[in-house]
Amino acid sequence: MTPSLQNLRRDILLVQPPIRDFYLTAKRTIPYGLASIAAGLKAAGFSVQILDALATRQSRIVDLPVEMSYLRTYFPRPDRSPFALFHHYRHYGRSFEAIAQQVKAARPFLVGISSLFTAYATDAIQTAEAIKVRYPECKIVIGGHHPTELPAQVMAAPAVDFVLRGEGEVSMPLLAGALCNATELTNIPGLVFRKPDGNLHVGQTAIMDNLDDYPLPATDLLNQHYYGRNKKAATVIVASRGCPLSCTYCSMGTSSAFLHRRRSVAGVIREIESAADRNDIGFIDFEDENLSLDRAWFLQLLEAIRKRFNGNLPELRAMNGLLPSTLDGQVTAAMRAAGFKTLNLSLGTTVSAQLKRFQRPDVRRAFERALELARTYGLQAVGYIIVGAPFQKPGDSVADLLYLAGRRILVGTSVFYPAPGSKDYARCAALGLLPETFSCYRSSALPLSHTTSRLETITLLRLSRIINFMKSIVDSGLELPDPAPAADEIVHSTDRRIAGMQLLQSFLYDGKIRGTSPQGEIYEHEISLELSKYFLAGLKSINIKGAQVSSGKITAARNKPQPQQSVSLKN
Repeated sequence: MTPSLQNLRRDILLVQPPIRDFYLTAKRTIPYGLASIAAGLKAAGFSVQILDALATRQSRIVDLPVEMSYLRTYFPRPDRSPFALFHHYRHYGRSFEAIAQQVKAARPFLVGISSLFTAYATDAIQTAEAIKVRYPECKIVIGGHHPTELPAQVMAAPAVDFVLRGEGEVSMPLLAGALCNATELTNIPGLVFRKPDGNLHVGQTAIMDNLDDYPLPATDLLNQHYYGRNKKAATVIVASRGCPLSCTYCSMGTSSAFLHRRRSVAGVIREIESAADRNDIGFIDFEDENLSLDRAWFLQLLEAIRKRFNGNLPELRAMNGLLPSTLDGQVTAAMRAAGFKTLNLSLGTTVSAQLKRFQRPDVRRAFERALELARTYGLQAVGYIIVGAPFQKPGDSVADLLYLAGRRILVGTSVFYPAPGSKDYARCAALGLLPETFSCYRSSALPLSHTTSRLETITLLRLSRIINFMKSIVDSGLELPDPAPAADEIVHSTDRRIAGMQLLQSFLYDGKIRGTSPQGEIYEHEISLELSKYFLAGLKSINIKGAQVSSGKITAARNKPQPQQSVSLKN
């Protein structure tokens, strides 16, 4: 006799695992996907909880993995200067053992673990292994981008019973129901499991057809206090999925199974209403791949948000980046009126040959227009470039940095990493460029050393820090310091700005990038001096512009742009 759903335990626990890295950006770790899956499970009649192992201030220093030992050359000592990058490798979040104990205490019949990024796949697997040791009777399923693209590697771990490929809102309720009723598993979209002969059954990627057909994310299960900002709640919204572009470095474009789909404006507003009814929202991040792609839809959304909050606007951001060619005067004005304070602009590169390699649209003219619009409407701007990609020349990346140095914008430098499912991942695999372990598939690990060497990549990162520091000096109304030989120690070691000014002087003098120890001792960073001097030579031919704008309210296009401060290094 087939057991009925009513006769079995129906408790499910969804887990966001801890991660190990040099840094953690908490506002980017809100487990929106788990909240969305939880909502679908609740609608199907299951009781669900979310164990967010990252929703804690806990972290501890751990040993640098053996496979990353080459990074000791680039991050050897603590650095208190504004040019600092990384040093200590840390475990962020609860321990694997603590998670396992909480799971055992909850006694769910099914545990779902998220594994979004390949670089952290080992952390997800270790979470599963710890749970299985403590509570072997539960079934464990792992979902997310990594298992979607590389299911066999995940299923190689005996602790993992199932993988869900694609969007778990579709498949997780079906899996839970099938396990409760002991019914057939083969028809569940995206499900991967071991067949009796040991081979894998690999289901086709699960896709949500109409996004509005699914319940709103169960964000009430999340730790809102931890993810708050400035004593107000912060929330994440995904208003669309997929992307119609063909960028080679991205796994969510036209080469993927995920077509570009949008929710209705009314559906997005319902989600915002639900969050606002529970908390005083101060920040909303739209995690869409391309939020502003449909102009009419985007304008409707912005107007609906403006009306909903009626003057008490939360700050809006689109941290994944906005395509500059989608922004015009009306859109930018509407963004400002709805609560945007910053434009995160995706540039990629200014170099035509590299744009072709990336199969990315040339948005340079649109980027310039977006910067003018940002000035007009009093918006900050961050421009994102990619460095270290296959066949990308380091000199071209220097050209990108110099371009941004001469514009009123902060520099955001992203180190290329091979994303499974992308065209560049396949290219790296064909060329034998993929790192040997998944843990090195991350920007902080400097994953490739191809056309741009690791030494050159780390130099480009530090040059980005120097540019942004120089922009902060310009914004504060101070003069950039004159070049001067390096000293042995910082005069005022506890003042980061003074330390930065002193280190900047020596950089302008000889092109060497230095840091400072907690005790004020000055030391040299390992960099490509040739690339640094190439950058320094180019810096003398441009006017360095700040990144800040007036905080005054600007609401109409007829307002004239603000005066823009700049400093030249020609002399």
